[in-house]
Amino acid sequence: MKKLTLLCGALAVSASMGTASIDSAEAKTLKLQSSSTAGDWAHRFMTDNWQKKLNAMTGPDGVKIDVLPTKAVVPHRETIDAVANGILDGDLNAISYFAGRDPAFAIMGDLIAGYDTPDQLQTFCQFGGGKEMLQKIYDKYTKGKVHVVGCGPYAREAFVSSIEINTVEDMKGVKVRSPEGLAAEVFKRAGATPISLPFSEVYTSLEKGIVQAADASAHVNNNASGMYKVAKYPIYPGIHSMAVLQFIVNKDVWNKLSEADQMALEVWYIAAYTSMRRSADLEDKKLAAKQRESGDVTVVDWAQGERDKFRGIAVGAWTDFGEKSDLAKEALEANMSFMKTMGMLK
Repeated sequence: MKKLTLLCGALAVSASMGTASIDSAEAKTLKLQSSSTAGDWAHRFMTDNWQKKLNAMTGPDGVKIDVLPTKAVVPHRETIDAVANGILDGDLNAISYFAGRDPAFAIMGDLIAGYDTPDQLQTFCQFGGGKEMLQKIYDKYTKGKVHVVGCGPYAREAFVSSIEINTVEDMKGVKVRSPEGLAAEVFKRAGATPISLPFSEVYTSLEKGIVQAADASAHVNNNASGMYKVAKYPIYPGIHSMAVLQFIVNKDVWNKLSEADQMALEVWYIAAYTSMRRSADLEDKKLAAKQRESGDVTVVDWAQGERDKFRGIAVGAWTDFGEKSDLAKEALEANMSFMKTMGMLK
């Protein structure tokens, strides 16, 4: 009887451990909402490639991820609240979406006309104090409930235009679809007329002449969206936007991960976004070469002097935004200090 009791007890413990193991494995699949739309190049790059790579790298008992498209769980501007409150485990979202909460998010999310290449900005995020600055902002706005794994862009966005714009002077009077805030202010100071429209209305607005140009997306994404059917004068490489994406995780979720799982996520993030940056750049270059050869689309490449002139205009807007909050000022100083180190500013 005693042996039977012990056997039953052992079986119960074994069943309990099995259940705990399953629950633990499920808990390690982090639900991450991204900024990309289901089916677009950026989202497929993650789900078809790098999500699977992490899941294979960490083995059956290691951390896994499920990369969800934008708005899959919550609206795109509410992901940080969802992460802080445990509704999402984390996000791979655009930082500039939260600019309405503090101008510091605008500066960290897209320093319009600031950097020449995504690699420079990735370096700022990883080694130049960017990630630490972003963590400081989140410590304030989520009361320490969010851990920043990393940040950085994967592409320099091409500027979509239905008219040929070769210089800053050519920007005057042009109706430009632009996000509100810092981007709109820079275009305004360059002489353009910024108009706020959702991304879903960009194509029809260009087609109907409501706008003549648009802050849109990477060259390859714009092409996939059919933009160059109605806007045949893209500025590539772009002159303006380099949207910074973040990788944040709920702090409690992060702390419960093993050190090996935490390290795996950090290494995966750097590898995944470096790979995405290089792949997007290659796809953009292939597309631009094809467009030049066909002659159907005129690819405009601004001279460096015009790019420097546009950056000079942008610096004034950065400075004004930096005065709007203490964190914004600190974020701008961090960026400008790094840019001076890189020889981009004097």
